[in-house]
Amino acid sequence: MPRQRRRLAVQKTYKFFIGGKFARGESRRVIAARDAQGNLLANYCRASRKDFRDAVRAARNAVPGWTKCSPYLRGQILYRAAEMLEGRRRELESELARVDSSGARARREVTAAIDRLVYYAGLVALAPDDPALLGIVSVIAPIIASGNSVIALASTANALAPLTFSEIIATSDLPAGVFNLLAGDRSELTPHFANHMDVNAIVDASGDDKIGEKLQAGSAINVKRYIRRIIVNYFGRDAENPYWILDTVEMKTAWHPIGL
Repeated sequence: MPRQRRRLAVQKTYKFFIGGKFARGESRRVIAARDAQGNLLANYCRASRKDFRDAVRAARNAVPGWTKCSPYLRGQILYRAAEMLEGRRRELESELARVDSSGARARREVTAAIDRLVYYAGLVALAPDDPALLGIVSVIAPIIASGNSVIALASTANALAPLTFSEIIATSDLPAGVFNLLAGDRSELTPHFANHMDVNAIVDASGDDKIGEKLQAGSAINVKRYIRRIIVNYFGRDAENPYWILDTVEMKTAWHPIGL
């Protein structure tokens, strides 16, 4: 009898999300995602400077159309994203639990991420590394809510859930280019985030002082806005702040001359 070969599972390779499409990255480099015991879970693409430039271009092109959407429509689209996230709840819970979370904490995080999207969706309709999923949702939601486009960098330690979240966004009604997601080495990509002349603001939730110093130094080149977002408890009300929407909004004053 011929010996049967053991079948090896084909590991998924997670891609970036740029301009409404999934991309492997120009360098074709990947990073292995492993669980707490070191077992291989999947691979995900590692972003380069070229990938970041492509994301900036896509985000810039998306701004005019997204800004013209009414606050009500932007709110409805965020509600739709929360609905789609709810539909893939089990998959996200599994990814979080396999990397570094308990099952209970993973369920709590996915629930909080859904609620966080609904929270900012409601605000829009009424007015102009851990946790991996909830953290990225908490950071990007107020930026998108105000009519901006965003380029997010997933946690290096736990990128699978954020990358799956980009797949969810792809099936929602969010226009292409409004949300773009990269993954890779944070220290490698930081200079590109900081020095690019077409980036208007940086929201830094890394909690890394050295990364923060590099971002601030680079931001001085084109006087881009730098916001350091320190959230002690992502599961509490401290992570829901309507004033964060104003962090990436520019106010303009119009002067009207009055004749005598």
